[in-house]
Amino acid sequence: MTTASPDFNQDRARLLARKFLGYGILIFFAFVFLYPFVLAFTSSFKSLPDIQQNPVALFPNPDFGGWTLDGIRRLSSDQINFPRWTFNSVVTTIAVVVGHVAFDTTAGYALARLKFPGRRLIFRGMIALLAIPGIVLLVPRFLVMNQLGILNSYTGMIVPLVFDIFGIFLMKQMFEGIPRELEEAAALDGASAWQTFRFVYAPLAAPGLIALTILSTQGVWNDFMHMLISTPSEPSLKTLTVGLAGITAAFGEAPPWNTMLAGSLIATIPIAIIFFVFQRYFVQGIAASGSKG
Repeated sequence: MTTASPDFNQDRARLLARKFLGYGILIFFAFVFLYPFVLAFTSSFKSLPDIQQNPVALFPNPDFGGWTLDGIRRLSSDQINFPRWTFNSVVTTIAVVVGHVAFDTTAGYALARLKFPGRRLIFRGMIALLAIPGIVLLVPRFLVMNQLGILNSYTGMIVPLVFDIFGIFLMKQMFEGIPRELEEAAALDGASAWQTFRFVYAPLAAPGLIALTILSTQGVWNDFMHMLISTPSEPSLKTLTVGLAGITAAFGEAPPWNTMLAGSLIATIPIAIIFFVFQRYFVQGIAASGSKG
C-alpha cells in the first residue's frame, strides 16, 4: 500500500483551506446583504414600540407584544389604500410593458435590419440620449403633460413611458446577433419584411424579449418620480411607490414603520418571483444582446 507524499498532503490542505476561506467570505457577504431584508421582514411583524426600542433586533421582543399583524392590517385602513395602489401599479406596469415589447422590438428590428436614410444618425442620437440623466427630463415632461391635459390620468402615467431607448438598443443588438442568411432565405421564399420579422426573427429573439420584459417590469413597477409628477393631485391614482412614500406624511411624527416595511415587502414579491422564474432567459438575453456592437 502506497501512502501520499507530504507535499501532496500539504497541497491538499492548502486547497481545502482556500475553499473554506472562500466560502466563508461568500457566506459573510451574503449575510451582510441579506440581513436588511430579513430584518425588514421580521420588523413588519413587530409592534411600533418594539421597533422604536429595538430597531435592529432580528426577532420581535415578547415584552412588547411579540409577533403581531398590526402592521399588515393597517395596509387597508382609511389613510392607506394599499389595494388601490396595487391595482394602479398592475395596470400601468402591464400597459407599459406591452408597449415596450411592441414598440422597442419593431424599432430595434428596423434599426438592425432595414436600410433607410438616416438610420445610423438616429441610432447615434438615441445613444446620446442615454447619457442624459432621467431627472433632467422631469420638469420638461411635466410641462408637456400639463399642456396636453393628461395629468392625473392613466394616459399621463402610461404614454410617456411606452417608448424606451434602452429597450430599442437592447433589441437592436439582439437582432444583429442573428445570422443574416435567415433573412435571405426567407426573402427567397417570398416572405415580406413583416413576415420575416414575425416568423423568423421574433422567435429567435425570445431571450432578448424576456430580458426586455423583466427589465421593463422592474423599471415601471419601481418607478417613483414619473408616477409622482403625473398624478400630483389625484390620490386615487397613486401607485405603490408613491403611496408607500406618502405614509410618513399621512401619520405625521409617528409613522407606522411596521406597515411601511410590510407594504414594501409585499411590493417586492412580484418582481422577485418574475426574476427568479425567468433568470436563465434573462442572462441569456443580456449575453446575446452584448455579443454584437
